[in-house]
Amino acid sequence: MNFFRAISNLLRFDRTNWKALALCFFAAAVFWIFNALNKSYATNLRLPLKFDFDNTKYIAVEPLPTYLTINVSGNGWEIFRKSLGVKVPDVSLPLERPVETHKIVAAGISPIVASQIGTLQINYIVTDTLRLKIEPKATRKVKLLLEFADITFKKDFGRTSAVVILPDSVSLEGPKSIIEKTPDSINLKAKGSRISNNFRENVEIVIPNNELISRNPPVAEVIFEVGLVEELTRLIKLKIPKLPWGVEVRSDSIQCVFLVPRKEHDRFIQEVKSSIAGLTLPDLRKGETISLVPALQGVPSYASLIRIDSVSVKKY
Repeated sequence: MNFFRAISNLLRFDRTNWKALALCFFAAAVFWIFNALNKSYATNLRLPLKFDFDNTKYIAVEPLPTYLTINVSGNGWEIFRKSLGVKVPDVSLPLERPVETHKIVAAGISPIVASQIGTLQINYIVTDTLRLKIEPKATRKVKLLLEFADITFKKDFGRTSAVVILPDSVSLEGPKSIIEKTPDSINLKAKGSRISNNFRENVEIVIPNNELISRNPPVAEVIFEVGLVEELTRLIKLKIPKLPWGVEVRSDSIQCVFLVPRKEHDRFIQEVKSSIAGLTLPDLRKGETISLVPALQGVPSYASLIRIDSVSVKKY
């Protein structure tokens, strides 16, 4: 009974006793932590990584590695600070030939990393290989065109003037391989529904791999007049190249349907007479018959081609 009474007295709630007991535990914990951090340890550290090359001349086609994991030994205090992100240096790797450097083996960069991490000692680099894809920057100017796929007009209305795009071209800068594959023109995807008034909108210049290519400017202004229009059907003379022996084109003109502003009816009738339909002949096998769609030239800018017949070509 005396034993249990002693235990009960020890655990009896007393604010002063509990404060003293907590202070003792805290002092012991601090002493233990300080003693432990004065020893040497080995651990893995994840350090921010950056690559040093001329960003004005070269660009990464794929995201570059952003961290490097290394195993280090050192004083507990130093490792503790680095683990918390306190005074963690960016490991900088110089690239003398960025285009030719496709991978960096960890064993080859230990001396560079060791010179940048202070008093810590590198045991080994955990990250095995750093893979890079960097290309020279290239620039190119590309023409801008308007795509009407997402534009609809109110009944009996349509475009009544030439399309004006300001500016009419865009300067692109990015990885050489992507810039070289960019087409000679970019279609602007303007949008409008049941338009009956003149059109004037800023349209974003959208291209594939936008995140890698800078555009100057990023938007262009699209302007054209809208008014009453009508459909006109005309025969356009075919411009046929010299035919190889045995090849026959079965017509000398092609029927085309145009959408023309009503106010330009008479003018269009006169001007369309000078339009021609060019025909490019492919190589044909004997007995082969194909249909070709001619390319129109000299159509007034205020008119739109909405239908065109094809031409039958045969080789006997």
